[in-house]
Amino acid sequence: MLMKAKEMNRVLYIDLTKKDIKIEERGDLFDAYLGGTGVAIKLLEEECPRGIDPLSADNPLIFAVGPLTALFPSASKTAAMFKSPLTGNLGESHCGGRSAMAIKLAGYGAMVIKGSSDIPVYLAIHGDEVNFRDASSIWGVEAVTVGRILREAEKGSGVRTIIRIGRAGEKQVRYACAVCETYRHFGRLGLGAVMGSKKLKALIVSADKSVEIPKDKRKEYKAVYDEIHDVVVKTDAMEKYHDLGTSGKIYDLNKIGGMAYKNLESASAPEEIARELSGENFAEKLLSRRVACSQCPVGCIHLASLRELYEPGYYFKTTTISYDNEPIWATGFMLGLKRAEDCLRLIDAVDKVGMDVMSTGVILAWATEAYEKGIITKAHTDGLDFRWGDVQVYSEAITKIVEMPNEFYQNLAKGSEYASSVYGGQDYALAFGGNEMPEYHTGIACYLNNLTGARHSHLDSAGYDLDQKLIGKEFTIEEVVKELLKEEEWRQILSSLVVCFFARKVYSAETITKALDTIGIEGWTKERLEDLGRVIHRAKMDFKFREGFDLAELRIPKRIFEVPTPHGFLKEEDIRKAIEVYGGMIGR
Repeated sequence: MLMKAKEMNRVLYIDLTKKDIKIEERGDLFDAYLGGTGVAIKLLEEECPRGIDPLSADNPLIFAVGPLTALFPSASKTAAMFKSPLTGNLGESHCGGRSAMAIKLAGYGAMVIKGSSDIPVYLAIHGDEVNFRDASSIWGVEAVTVGRILREAEKGSGVRTIIRIGRAGEKQVRYACAVCETYRHFGRLGLGAVMGSKKLKALIVSADKSVEIPKDKRKEYKAVYDEIHDVVVKTDAMEKYHDLGTSGKIYDLNKIGGMAYKNLESASAPEEIARELSGENFAEKLLSRRVACSQCPVGCIHLASLRELYEPGYYFKTTTISYDNEPIWATGFMLGLKRAEDCLRLIDAVDKVGMDVMSTGVILAWATEAYEKGIITKAHTDGLDFRWGDVQVYSEAITKIVEMPNEFYQNLAKGSEYASSVYGGQDYALAFGGNEMPEYHTGIACYLNNLTGARHSHLDSAGYDLDQKLIGKEFTIEEVVKELLKEEEWRQILSSLVVCFFARKVYSAETITKALDTIGIEGWTKERLEDLGRVIHRAKMDFKFREGFDLAELRIPKRIFEVPTPHGFLKEEDIRKAIEVYGGMIGR
């Protein structure tokens, strides 16, 4: 079936309680907010009751794609939105793989999943046909294996996506993620826990439609497509993502003293560890192949082969594990590991149970320091001796977080903000707005980003990048806040299209308006896009404030003031002032 790009604005509403669906044309939303994040926040406003428990049936789960999806290079992401069980306010996560293409070519601009099933289920969405399947037989099965099973059980090979949770999501670990196409994830903020609370093990979405380009626009469409494609593959705009990938910046970031090491006891690892855990070393020793998200020619997904002896003699098991900048940092630098292979073992352990790797690493780092200081004992850890660099202990701890054999692991499953409020050690519990930190200790911009960003993600406004650009330069707090806010507002447009942030330099306002015009979505200008970015950002912040987020009440871990950044020591009064300035700029 052929559908015009501007007509692909249907929303699929799924009620898991009633096992019922409806499909609505929502041109009102897509015309005004493009798609992706813009449409998702408006749907969240409509469907999420004020003040609800994020793990209740009332919490809606929204997936949304954009007008450029399946039509232009690197417009390959799906935006998910929900109320976060980790922070209690806005939950937003982006994922690639085949998710966006499958949802778009199944004929939907967005999907809204409400309610909660009485038994474990998975959804099989084959175009307009939606089935509720009994998932009892795969409840308790790790995410990777579930993917293998459902690939055989359901039709649509090659044009489908399989989004599923592991045991962490089932047990409602607050930072559980969802796995997509084995090597991609809806990470951060607990989407997997929301799925688990609904007894939703997986979604399979398969495509049965295609997009028709208007006849009078086809020549122009091809020209714009080729222009974007050539920038992606023939210039250096995205070259680094294909070569070493994001892990290529690890060594240099460590060298300038901008990376948290061992729960930020310092901002750089010893030279021998930094070299061992560098992207260059991973590529030389362990890289086996690269894969790409659908409709993207870059191939930024780096897969390593871990070959391990499991019986005496020549009996080896080879495991393929995806690695990236943040997973290497969270499992390696943050936990004091000394070997690249051990990083892969922990990444694999986290992926199998289905938890966010950044939150997991930061939480285990806090627990290790708390154990060192005697706040946590073996009575808490169920006999585990938490020590930096002990891959076996950390692997066992990951399992225990999911199994929750005692109160301590139940608390760890709620995040470091909660666990440290119970046991103490908040000065070195590195969560910001309730979300565990990413790797960066680069200056004031990265922490202001983490504290105030709409989803408390380093990708909100790339504060770490601004910090590095400002090294050696004079700047004011007001200038930093203004630059961060400008960047975050523009990223709302990219995430509404939904364009991968790695391609942010490719998709300028001029390129976006030309691309939209060629598929029949006319009337957009640079000024109109910028205005919309501001509107979407304020809508997301308004949702956060509605759900109890308070700029004046933000906890700032003391540890970040005790370790110098590339700009020197941070001052709490400067960050508090920056938060106040930020509030003024957004009218709060």
